[in-house]
Amino acid sequence: MITLHHLDQSRSFRILWALEELAQDYQVKFYKRLPTFAAPPELKLVHPLAKAPILTDEDQTIVESAVILQHLQESYDTAQKFKPKAKKDQQQYRYWMHYAEGSLMPLLLMQLVMNNVPKRVPWLIKPVAHKITSGVKAGFIHPRLKDHIAYLEDYLSKHEYFAGTFSFADIQMWFPLDAIQSRTSGSYPNITKYLKRLEERPAFQRARFKEQSLT
Repeated sequence: MITLHHLDQSRSFRILWALEELAQDYQVKFYKRLPTFAAPPELKLVHPLAKAPILTDEDQTIVESAVILQHLQESYDTAQKFKPKAKKDQQQYRYWMHYAEGSLMPLLLMQLVMNNVPKRVPWLIKPVAHKITSGVKAGFIHPRLKDHIAYLEDYLSKHEYFAGTFSFADIQMWFPLDAIQSRTSGSYPNITKYLKRLEERPAFQRARFKEQSLT
């Protein structure tokens, strides 16, 4: 039996969505974050790093979104619906599967951390913390993130999906693009249209309903 170990407010929604796309039998074990936003200790019993998502499939414990998606596609996508067949699209598929967490998410995570630092320091040094984090964001994070967003806007102006037709690369890319839309203040018409296209998929909506029923 496939079990998704699903931590709230985490990347594991991707895997819930993929399982719904596959129409595969599975069960979900839900874990609620601690007040510190850390994962609960029960998740460490599944994997020492207590990261999410975690998938257990028979005797395998699998972590990292791209690896889990690859495992699900190779093991259960018998009709080959969720990985492109054309070689040029397969290259794009591999690229976007790794780009999501390797290039884009680190910048978004750094921005999140910088936004939270001034909130978590003693009041006496809050102005200093704010000045330092604002400098890091303005001098390092924002210029690079702006380049990535422009790159993605341009790509999505020419492509409906990231690797030909809809694939698991789109599930992988959904999370950072949703984060861009919710955590930044710009207007990104092509990203917005792309996310709307994904979120209209019946499997996405079933996964969202299931996630909401767990919390």
